[in-house]
Amino acid sequence: MKITETLLLRDQHPWIRNLKRTAFFAVLLSFTLWLAYEFEFFLRADCRWIFPGVPEGVPQNIRSRIPFVALGVIPCQLLALYFSGMFRSVFCYFRIPEMARVFVALTICFIVTFFCIRIVLTDMGIINSGVHSSVLVIDYFLSVLAVCGIRVAARMRWERKKEPGEEPAESATCTRVAIFGAGDAGSNLATMLHARPSLGKRVMFFLDDNPEKNGMRVVGLPIFQMSDDLSVLRDRYKVSQLILATPSGSVRRSREVTEIAKKAGLSVMRVPGMEDLVAGRTIVSDLREVALEDLLERPPTVLDRHAIVNMLSGKRVLVTGAGGSIGSEICRQVAASSPVQLLLVEQCEVLLYQIEQDLIRRGFGGIIKPLIADITDRQRMEQIFERFRPELVFHAAAHKHVPMMESQPAEAIKNNALGTASLLELASNAGTEAFVLISTDKAINPTNAMGASKRLAEIILQANSRRPGNSTRFMAVRFGNVLGSSGSVIPHFKRQIAEGGPVTVTHPDIKRYFMTIPEAVGLVLQTAVIGKGGSIYVLNMGEPVKIIDVARHLIRLSGLRPDIDIEIKISGLRPGEKLFEELKTEGEEFEPSGHSRISRFISTPMDYEKLEDLLEALRKIVQKQSRNEIKRDIRLIIPEYKPYLD
Repeated sequence: MKITETLLLRDQHPWIRNLKRTAFFAVLLSFTLWLAYEFEFFLRADCRWIFPGVPEGVPQNIRSRIPFVALGVIPCQLLALYFSGMFRSVFCYFRIPEMARVFVALTICFIVTFFCIRIVLTDMGIINSGVHSSVLVIDYFLSVLAVCGIRVAARMRWERKKEPGEEPAESATCTRVAIFGAGDAGSNLATMLHARPSLGKRVMFFLDDNPEKNGMRVVGLPIFQMSDDLSVLRDRYKVSQLILATPSGSVRRSREVTEIAKKAGLSVMRVPGMEDLVAGRTIVSDLREVALEDLLERPPTVLDRHAIVNMLSGKRVLVTGAGGSIGSEICRQVAASSPVQLLLVEQCEVLLYQIEQDLIRRGFGGIIKPLIADITDRQRMEQIFERFRPELVFHAAAHKHVPMMESQPAEAIKNNALGTASLLELASNAGTEAFVLISTDKAINPTNAMGASKRLAEIILQANSRRPGNSTRFMAVRFGNVLGSSGSVIPHFKRQIAEGGPVTVTHPDIKRYFMTIPEAVGLVLQTAVIGKGGSIYVLNMGEPVKIIDVARHLIRLSGLRPDIDIEIKISGLRPGEKLFEELKTEGEEFEPSGHSRISRFISTPMDYEKLEDLLEALRKIVQKQSRNEIKRDIRLIIPEYKPYLD
C-alpha cells in the first residue's frame, strides 16, 4: 500500500490509524536525525580551515551514540505532534493554521530536548560525546521541513486526483477565463481551478481596479488594471469568459464591469455572495451566471439569524402556498432552522411535489409533511389545524396576477380575503403563536382588484387581533415585486428576449420596487421575530427602479444590445396599473420596528364586532356576476380603492 494511501483516514479504528502514523513519523524523524548528523559533519569537512582535523563523515564513536540520542529526541517529537492534532487531522487538508501548530509543537520540543540533552545530560557527564548543538538545530529545521512537506505532498496529490468518472479537460477544450478581483476570493478561485482541471476552466490573467496591483502577479498570473476596452487582452490571451470574484463588491461596479465584458463579447459569471460563503452554503468555485439581482443597487440586508433560528427551532410550522416562489423559499429557510415539523400546504399537486423533492434532496425529508389543500376549503383546513396544531403560520397562498384578477375580481376576494379570514380564525382557535400574512404594496391605495383583495385581508387580520381571548400575534408584511417570482415581469422579459423580441414595457416612466426572493423571505422571518400583534409591516426595498431599465439590463445580460438587437416596445398601461407604487395608505403612519429594513405602520384597526358584517358582505359580493358591480361594492368598503371600470 502506498504511503499516502496509508496516511489518509481510511481505517475504521482510530488506534490503527494512530499506530500507523506513529510508525511512519518515527521512521521519518529518525531519517531527519541521521541526516542532521551527516549534514553537520559534511559542513565541517567542507570548512576544514575553520575546523582543522575534522574527519570526513560521521566518526564511528559518534555514530554509535545516534540511537541513544534518537531515544531522547524522537519520542518527544512524536508526543509534540500528537498533542498538536497531527494524528487526528485529515492529511489532504493542510493549511496555514495547521502548519503553525506543527511549527509551535516542534519548536517547543526542540527547546525541551536541547535543554535536557545538551545542557543537563552533557554537563552532568551522562552523555559525554555524540551530541552537538548544531546537530539539534539542523534536526529541528529538517523535522519541520519533513513533516510539513509530507502534508503538502498529500494535499497536492489529493487536489490532482481525478474524481470518479471525471476526466481532466484537454487544454484545447478548456475555457480560457479572466478573473476580475485579484483579492482573496480571486486567488482562491484561481488556485482551485488550477488544481481541478476537470472543471474545464483555465485562468489566464486577473483584472483589478487597484492601480497599485497593475503589472504584479497573483498565484503566478499577471494582473492588469481594469479598462473600458477588453478587446486587446481578449485577443492576446484568447479568453472567452470573465469571472467576477468580488463577492462583497459594489453592485454598481459589478454592473459596469459586466457591461464592459459583454461589449467585448465575453460571457460573465460570478462567485457566490459573501453571506453564502461565510455561512458555508457555497464555496468560491460554485460559479453562476450574473443575474439581474446582482446588478440592482441595494444595501446588504443584515438579519438576526440567531433570533430567527431560536424562534423556529423545535416548532411546528405551517406554510400555505408552499409550492409558490415565495412559499417555497419560506419552506427552505424554515427547514434550515430545525423546526420539529414543517407542514407544506398547497393546492397544486405538481408544485407541492417539486418543493417536497427539493427539501428531501436538502436532507429535510424527516420533518416535512406535504398536504394538498385549498385554503378556502374550511373543513379540510380545520382538519389540518386540529391534527397538527401549528405554532407558527406563514400565509403565502394567494391569487396575485393583477390583469387576471382584474377580470375575475370575485375570485381574488374569495381566495385572498375570505380564505385568509378562515385561516385567521382557525389559527386563533388552535392557539397558534404567530401568524404572518404575505401582503403587497399594491394593497396601498389600491387601483386593482388584486390589491383591494389584499387590503381586505389586512383589515380582517387587524380585526382578528382584537378578538376576545385571542393570543395569536397576527401580522402582515408588505413588499413589492420579487425578482424571479411567478407572474413577475422578469420571466416575461426573458421569454420575449429568447424569442427575439420585442420586449414590451407598458410605460417608459413606470417604476417598481424590487427584492430578491431570499431577501424578501429573510425579512419576513425577521418580522415574525420582532412583530407585534395587529401590525402591518413594510420592507425597505431601496429605491424604485424603472421597468424599462430592468428590460435593458436583461437584454445586455443576454449578450445583446437594447434597441438594436432587441426592440423595446411601449404597449401602454394596463387596467388597474399604477405608474408608481406608494408606501402607505391614508391614515397610516410609520414607526421604527427595531430593524433598519423594516417599518411598522400605525393605524386604527376595525372593531372585531364589525368583522362578521364585513365577511357577510364579502360573501354576498362574490356571488355577483358583474365585475363592475363587484368593484363598486368593494369601493364602499375600501374608500381609497380607485377601481378600473369597463
